[in-house]
Amino acid sequence: MRGKSGERRKRLGRRLKEVRWPARLRPPRTRRGQRRLVQGLMVACVLALVPATWMRLEAGDRVGTTAEAPVREVAVVFGAGLWNGRPTPYLAHRLDAAAELYRTGKVKVVLVTGDNSRVEYDEPDAMRTYLTGRGVPDERIVSDYAGFDSWDSCVRAKKIFGVDRAVLVSQGFHIHRAVTLCRSAGIDAYGVGVDEPRDSVWYYGGVRELAASGKAALDALFRPDPRFLGPEEPGVAEALAAGAR
Repeated sequence: MRGKSGERRKRLGRRLKEVRWPARLRPPRTRRGQRRLVQGLMVACVLALVPATWMRLEAGDRVGTTAEAPVREVAVVFGAGLWNGRPTPYLAHRLDAAAELYRTGKVKVVLVTGDNSRVEYDEPDAMRTYLTGRGVPDERIVSDYAGFDSWDSCVRAKKIFGVDRAVLVSQGFHIHRAVTLCRSAGIDAYGVGVDEPRDSVWYYGGVRELAASGKAALDALFRPDPRFLGPEEPGVAEALAAGAR
Protein backbone atom coordinates (compact mmCIF):
# COMPACT_ATOMS: atom_id res chain seq x y z
CA MET A 1 0.00 0.00 0.00
CA ARG A 2 2.81 2.39 0.90
CA GLY A 3 4.49 1.68 -2.44
CA LYS A 4 1.34 2.56 -4.38
CA SER A 5 0.79 5.72 -2.33
CA GLY A 6 4.36 6.83 -2.94
CA GLU A 7 4.02 6.22 -6.65
CA ARG A 8 0.80 8.29 -6.78
CA ARG A 9 2.57 11.17 -5.06
CA LYS A 10 5.39 11.01 -7.58
CA ARG A 11 2.96 11.06 -10.51
CA LEU A 12 1.14 14.05 -8.98
CA GLY A 13 4.45 15.88 -8.53
CA ARG A 14 5.39 15.28 -12.17
CA ARG A 15 1.99 16.58 -13.33
CA LEU A 16 2.36 19.76 -11.29
CA LYS A 17 5.73 20.38 -12.84
CA GLU A 18 4.21 19.95 -16.29
CA VAL A 19 1.47 22.53 -15.64
CA ARG A 20 1.92 25.59 -17.86
CA TRP A 21 1.19 28.53 -15.55
CA PRO A 22 -0.13 31.77 -17.12
CA ALA A 23 2.67 34.20 -17.85
CA ARG A 24 1.08 36.84 -15.58
CA LEU A 25 1.32 34.53 -12.56
CA ARG A 26 4.83 33.32 -13.32
CA PRO A 27 7.44 35.14 -11.15
CA PRO A 28 10.29 36.75 -13.09
CA ARG A 29 13.38 34.60 -13.38
CA THR A 30 15.97 37.26 -14.15
CA ARG A 31 17.39 39.67 -11.59
CA ARG A 32 16.25 42.58 -13.70
CA GLY A 33 12.68 41.28 -13.73
CA GLN A 34 12.72 40.63 -10.00
CA ARG A 35 14.07 44.14 -9.40
CA ARG A 36 11.25 45.63 -11.47
CA LEU A 37 8.69 43.57 -9.55
CA VAL A 38 9.99 44.87 -6.23
CA GLN A 39 10.05 48.44 -7.53
CA GLY A 40 6.49 48.09 -8.78
CA LEU A 41 5.31 46.82 -5.40
CA MET A 42 7.05 49.72 -3.65
CA VAL A 43 5.38 52.26 -5.96
CA ALA A 44 1.98 50.65 -5.34
CA CYS A 45 2.51 50.88 -1.56
CA VAL A 46 3.51 54.54 -1.80
CA LEU A 47 0.48 55.38 -3.95
CA ALA A 48 -1.78 53.64 -1.43
CA LEU A 49 -0.29 55.67 1.45
CA VAL A 50 -0.46 59.09 -0.24
CA PRO A 51 -4.24 59.71 0.22
CA ALA A 52 -4.20 58.55 3.85
CA THR A 53 -1.17 60.73 4.60
CA TRP A 54 -2.82 63.72 2.94
CA MET A 55 -5.93 63.28 5.07
CA ARG A 56 -3.91 63.17 8.28
CA LEU A 57 -2.16 66.38 7.28
CA GLU A 58 -5.45 67.97 6.21
CA ALA A 59 -7.14 67.15 9.53
CA GLY A 60 -4.08 68.51 11.35
CA ASP A 61 -4.81 69.61 14.90
CA ARG A 62 -8.56 69.23 14.44
CA VAL A 63 -8.56 65.82 16.14
CA GLY A 64 -8.52 65.18 19.88
CA THR A 65 -10.37 63.70 22.84
CA THR A 66 -13.82 64.45 24.25
CA ALA A 67 -12.17 66.67 26.87
CA GLU A 68 -10.31 68.64 24.19
CA ALA A 69 -13.31 69.03 21.87
CA PRO A 70 -14.60 72.59 21.38
CA VAL A 71 -18.17 73.56 22.22
CA ARG A 72 -20.34 73.02 19.16
CA GLU A 73 -24.10 72.70 18.82
CA VAL A 74 -24.03 69.37 17.00
CA ALA A 75 -22.17 66.08 17.30
CA VAL A 76 -22.20 63.72 14.30
CA VAL A 77 -21.80 60.00 15.00
CA PHE A 78 -21.03 57.72 12.05
CA GLY A 79 -22.51 54.23 11.91
CA ALA A 80 -20.24 51.21 12.40
CA GLY A 81 -22.47 48.17 12.06
CA LEU A 82 -24.98 46.19 14.10
CA TRP A 83 -24.93 42.77 15.75
CA ASN A 84 -28.38 41.26 16.17
CA GLY A 85 -29.92 44.69 15.85
CA ARG A 86 -27.65 46.32 18.43
CA PRO A 87 -24.57 48.52 17.96
CA THR A 88 -21.28 46.69 17.55
CA PRO A 89 -18.71 47.37 20.31
CA TYR A 90 -16.96 49.92 18.11
CA LEU A 91 -20.22 51.77 17.40
CA ALA A 92 -21.16 51.60 21.09
CA HIS A 93 -17.87 53.27 21.99
CA ARG A 94 -18.60 56.07 19.52
CA LEU A 95 -22.03 56.55 21.08
CA ASP A 96 -20.54 56.54 24.59
CA ALA A 97 -18.26 59.41 23.53
CA ALA A 98 -21.21 61.31 22.04
CA ALA A 99 -23.20 60.83 25.26
CA GLU A 100 -20.24 62.22 27.22
CA LEU A 101 -20.09 65.26 24.92
CA TYR A 102 -23.77 65.88 25.62
CA ARG A 103 -23.49 65.38 29.40
CA THR A 104 -20.56 67.78 29.64
CA GLY A 105 -22.34 70.47 27.63
CA LYS A 106 -19.99 70.29 24.65
CA VAL A 107 -22.92 69.64 22.27
CA LYS A 108 -26.68 70.16 22.37
CA VAL A 109 -27.83 67.78 19.63
CA VAL A 110 -26.53 64.43 18.37
CA LEU A 111 -26.97 63.58 14.69
CA VAL A 112 -26.70 59.82 14.18
CA THR A 113 -26.00 58.87 10.58
CA GLY A 114 -26.03 55.34 9.24
CA ASP A 115 -27.45 52.72 6.91
CA ASN A 116 -31.16 51.93 6.69
CA SER A 117 -31.20 50.63 3.12
CA ARG A 118 -33.00 47.46 4.27
CA VAL A 119 -36.07 47.19 6.49
CA GLU A 120 -34.39 44.68 8.76
CA TYR A 121 -31.22 46.78 9.16
CA ASP A 122 -31.61 50.15 10.88
CA GLU A 123 -28.43 51.69 12.25
CA PRO A 124 -29.86 55.13 13.17
CA ASP A 125 -32.72 53.75 15.28
CA ALA A 126 -30.37 51.35 17.08
CA MET A 127 -28.02 54.27 17.76
CA ARG A 128 -30.91 56.39 19.05
CA THR A 129 -32.03 53.62 21.43
CA TYR A 130 -28.50 53.24 22.75
CA LEU A 131 -28.11 56.99 23.36
CA THR A 132 -31.43 57.35 25.17
CA GLY A 133 -30.32 54.49 27.41
CA ARG A 134 -27.21 56.57 28.23
CA GLY A 135 -29.20 59.63 29.25
CA VAL A 136 -29.44 61.62 26.02
CA PRO A 137 -33.04 62.87 25.63
CA ASP A 138 -34.83 61.50 22.57
CA GLU A 139 -35.75 65.00 21.39
CA ARG A 140 -32.04 65.90 21.23
CA ILE A 141 -31.25 63.07 18.81
CA VAL A 142 -31.70 63.44 15.03
CA SER A 143 -31.51 60.49 12.63
CA ASP A 144 -30.06 60.41 9.14
CA TYR A 145 -31.19 57.15 7.52
CA ALA A 146 -29.16 57.55 4.32
CA GLY A 147 -25.62 57.83 5.66
CA PHE A 148 -24.37 55.01 3.46
CA ASP A 149 -20.73 56.06 3.68
CA SER A 150 -18.67 58.85 5.23
CA TRP A 151 -18.97 61.20 2.25
CA ASP A 152 -22.74 60.75 2.04
CA SER A 153 -23.03 61.43 5.79
CA CYS A 154 -21.00 64.63 5.55
CA VAL A 155 -22.81 66.00 2.51
CA ARG A 156 -26.24 65.20 3.96
CA ALA A 157 -25.31 66.75 7.32
CA LYS A 158 -24.52 69.97 5.47
CA LYS A 159 -27.13 70.09 2.69
CA ILE A 160 -30.06 68.24 4.25
CA PHE A 161 -29.74 68.99 7.97
CA GLY A 162 -28.07 72.40 7.73
CA VAL A 163 -25.06 71.58 9.93
CA ASP A 164 -22.32 74.19 9.56
CA ARG A 165 -20.12 73.34 12.57
CA ALA A 166 -19.87 69.98 14.32
CA VAL A 167 -17.88 67.61 16.47
CA LEU A 168 -17.44 64.30 14.63
CA VAL A 169 -17.15 61.05 16.57
CA SER A 170 -15.44 57.92 15.28
CA GLN A 171 -12.47 55.64 15.92
CA GLY A 172 -8.95 56.98 15.60
CA PHE A 173 -8.22 55.13 12.35
CA HIS A 174 -11.26 56.73 10.67
CA ILE A 175 -11.58 60.17 12.22
CA HIS A 176 -8.99 61.93 10.02
CA ARG A 177 -10.85 60.81 6.91
CA ALA A 178 -14.16 61.93 8.43
CA VAL A 179 -12.82 65.39 9.30
CA THR A 180 -11.30 65.86 5.85
CA LEU A 181 -14.47 64.80 4.06
CA CYS A 182 -16.78 66.94 6.20
CA ARG A 183 -14.53 69.96 5.73
CA SER A 184 -14.64 69.33 1.97
CA ALA A 185 -18.44 69.21 2.26
CA GLY A 186 -18.43 72.66 3.89
CA ILE A 187 -18.60 71.80 7.59
CA ASP A 188 -16.26 73.34 10.15
CA ALA A 189 -15.42 69.98 11.72
CA TYR A 190 -13.47 68.81 14.76
CA GLY A 191 -12.95 65.09 15.30
CA VAL A 192 -13.02 63.02 18.47
CA GLY A 193 -11.01 59.84 17.96
CA VAL A 194 -12.24 57.04 20.22
CA ASP A 195 -9.44 54.87 21.61
CA GLU A 196 -9.63 51.12 21.04
CA PRO A 197 -7.40 48.16 22.00
CA ARG A 198 -5.06 47.04 19.23
CA ASP A 199 -7.02 43.90 18.42
CA SER A 200 -7.72 42.20 15.09
CA VAL A 201 -10.70 44.49 14.41
CA TRP A 202 -8.54 47.58 14.95
CA TYR A 203 -5.87 46.32 12.54
CA TYR A 204 -8.55 45.41 9.99
CA GLY A 205 -9.96 48.92 10.29
CA GLY A 206 -6.52 50.42 9.73
CA VAL A 207 -5.93 48.35 6.60
CA ARG A 208 -9.43 49.15 5.36
CA GLU A 209 -8.67 52.85 5.74
CA LEU A 210 -5.85 52.56 3.21
CA ALA A 211 -8.30 51.15 0.69
CA ALA A 212 -11.03 53.69 1.56
CA SER A 213 -8.71 56.70 1.50
CA GLY A 214 -8.35 56.55 -2.29
CA LYS A 215 -12.10 56.85 -2.83
CA ALA A 216 -12.30 59.52 -0.12
CA ALA A 217 -9.65 61.60 -1.89
CA LEU A 218 -11.68 61.43 -5.11
CA ASP A 219 -14.85 62.38 -3.20
CA ALA A 220 -13.09 65.39 -1.66
CA LEU A 221 -11.74 66.42 -5.07
CA PHE A 222 -14.84 65.96 -7.26
CA ARG A 223 -17.55 66.35 -4.55
CA PRO A 224 -20.19 64.05 -6.07
CA ASP A 225 -23.78 64.01 -4.87
CA PRO A 226 -24.53 61.31 -2.29
CA ARG A 227 -26.37 58.14 -3.27
CA PHE A 228 -29.58 59.69 -1.90
CA LEU A 229 -29.95 63.40 -1.27
CA GLY A 230 -33.65 64.16 -0.89
CA PRO A 231 -35.34 67.26 0.54
CA GLU A 232 -34.04 69.38 3.40
CA GLU A 233 -35.03 68.23 6.88
CA PRO A 234 -35.57 70.56 9.89
CA GLY A 235 -34.66 67.97 12.52
CA VAL A 236 -31.46 69.61 13.77
CA ALA A 237 -32.94 73.12 13.81
CA GLU A 238 -36.03 71.91 15.66
CA ALA A 239 -33.95 70.01 18.22
CA LEU A 240 -31.82 73.08 18.87
CA ALA A 241 -34.91 75.28 19.18
CA ALA A 242 -36.48 72.83 21.63
CA GLY A 243 -33.33 72.88 23.73
CA ALA A 244 -33.35 76.68 23.83
CA ARG A 245 -36.83 76.81 25.34
